[in-house]
Amino acid sequence: MDQPGSAVPAGGTGGSAARPRLEDVAARVGLSTASVSLVLRGVPGPSERTRQRVLKAAADLGYRPDRTASALASRRSRLLGVMVDVHSPFHAELVEHLHVAAEEVGYDLVLSALTRTRDESTAVETLLAFRCEALILLGPVAPAADLADLDRRAPVVSVGRRIARAPLDVVRTADDDGVGQIVDHLAGLGHRAIAYADGGRGVIATDRRGGYRDAMRRHGLHEHIRVLPGGSTEETGEKTGRRLLDDGPLPTAVVAYNDQSAIGLLTALRSAGVDVPGTVSVAGYDDDTLARLSCFNLTTVSQNAREQARQAVTAAVERLDEGRTEPREIVLAPTLVVRGTTARVR
Repeated sequence: MDQPGSAVPAGGTGGSAARPRLEDVAARVGLSTASVSLVLRGVPGPSERTRQRVLKAAADLGYRPDRTASALASRRSRLLGVMVDVHSPFHAELVEHLHVAAEEVGYDLVLSALTRTRDESTAVETLLAFRCEALILLGPVAPAADLADLDRRAPVVSVGRRIARAPLDVVRTADDDGVGQIVDHLAGLGHRAIAYADGGRGVIATDRRGGYRDAMRRHGLHEHIRVLPGGSTEETGEKTGRRLLDDGPLPTAVVAYNDQSAIGLLTALRSAGVDVPGTVSVAGYDDDTLARLSCFNLTTVSQNAREQARQAVTAAVERLDEGRTEPREIVLAPTLVVRGTTARVR
């Protein structure tokens, strides 16, 4: 878990070395502790020259703010709690961007992981125990009513999932449109037998599945709609691929719920000697780090992780520092990313 803790002076090992104090930085640059504090907290006022001198002195001394003492003094932790699925490469990328966005506005993150043995409730309670002022939940699956109750304890920002009838902030992409863009792309390449590897239960899976069905109907491909049982992992994608191989006939293209599922599907098809994209085109969703690797070179849909993270942090800070009470929903436009796993139908 990413949590506040004592910093070790630069070059030190954490043994008996004294931790640099604010007074040490002030003495190094010949300023008052109040002026140094203004710079380190990012408060407007000090000149750019002064700011650079203070930041250099702090870096040279290995000074890091004592977040625990600051929180006790101000009665604020300035921590944003993030619930993250450790199995999701896309969530990992979101967390990286969330860190940058939070630091820019003077906040830090505490991470609490979802695992196969650790559920959402446990992850959220851990974040609250660390005095997180707001919660950024990546792809939550809890009922909307439960999320609304949680929002009364601390502001909640749901990232990735549409929340109906719940007064809390949402940042997401238009998933139905994103999957629709993939179907449009494949139909434009002459594909008609386009199957969909489903993502299971949940709002996100429902929206993406609906986007596939709507797009197929829009192209007059009602009779070719084929939804295959699946999931969100490489393992489930590989199972879907093996099922396709066993059941036949193969579709000319498959749209997967996410990139992990698509990579599993690719593995099963290529292991069986099926040419991708020559025989079957494959597309994913998320544009995660694995999709960009040359060994996969996966056609997919970008959710713009950087902008999602920025909007999520902005929403949380508006609630905490600006007094906003009305819920907001930010819906970002997804972008098709064409790579080497889709081609014109033969």
